[in-house]
Amino acid sequence: MTRRFTFLAVLALVCAVVEVVAGRGMSPGAAWDVLNGGGDATQRHILFQLRLPRLLVALCAGACLAVAGLVLQSALRNPLAGPEVTGVTPGAVLGAVTATALGLAGWDSPLAVVLAACAGGCAGAALLWLLAGRGRGDPAQTAVHGVLVSAVLGGLTAMVLLVEPGELGSVVQWLVGTTEGRVWQHWHLLWPWALLWGVAAWLLAGPLTLLRCGDDIALAAGLAVRRARTLALLCAVALTAGAVAAVGALGFVGLLVPHLALAVFGADLRRSLPGAALTGAVVVCGADAAAQLSSRLPAAVLDSGRLTLPVGALTACLGAALLLVVVRRTPGRTF
Repeated sequence: MTRRFTFLAVLALVCAVVEVVAGRGMSPGAAWDVLNGGGDATQRHILFQLRLPRLLVALCAGACLAVAGLVLQSALRNPLAGPEVTGVTPGAVLGAVTATALGLAGWDSPLAVVLAACAGGCAGAALLWLLAGRGRGDPAQTAVHGVLVSAVLGGLTAMVLLVEPGELGSVVQWLVGTTEGRVWQHWHLLWPWALLWGVAAWLLAGPLTLLRCGDDIALAAGLAVRRARTLALLCAVALTAGAVAAVGALGFVGLLVPHLALAVFGADLRRSLPGAALTGAVVVCGADAAAQLSSRLPAAVLDSGRLTLPVGALTACLGAALLLVVVRRTPGRTF
């Protein structure tokens, strides 16, 4: 187990180095020169004020989404439950886009965007809570109501786009998910939130393990099932809201990374939750580095320095392909 954590930590370091030197604005050689203490003022600004906070936000957001996904799948006993099932992701997108359309927030004011996204995410979770009613403790009903809430919030986002078509760029940024333009203010807002709720999720490892075994076994072990599931859902909602507020709706990270973490670290959530956090950080950081490297070729061919591939588009495509492969290779599996 120690070797597995060590391997992932080394892989995270490799992905971080690649992301730092792979971005646009200066060559990898110039980035290495800045890291060694050289470079001019512009190069140092690009590296330390743009690339470094972007790297840290990607690592932290990936960890949040992965832990939130594992908590949801354990609490709802549904291997296909992701952060989207709570309505938090579309709610956060709606909050950020609406605030931007009303002129209350913008990309030049990270604090206002983050606050609007968090408010929208919490509103989405509250709507799910009201609709679920007395069936909140039923995993199937919670999942179904979550899908309905997500559809409603997605429709409201489309209505905002119709009213304010000039906000198309903001809508796409939040729906796809991106780490572009993240600065130190995003990082300072994200990491305390992630640390607080990450620790809370780890403290819930024991109850979540019992919930994975079924309500009957959990009740026989003396667990207050409804209270434990409510706390777990609250924790997942908070982690998802923080991540989406920082980077938008990164697809498939919260759905597939928990399965990978369980396969690598086992069913003991005391190990799997930190493992999921580390794995999610590696996945998002690696995808962001790959997206930046992939953007260099078409930008050079089309002679467009502003052409970028959002990391959310890459995680969605790779995640969908991986899910399709898993389903086709295990056709008899019951989800």
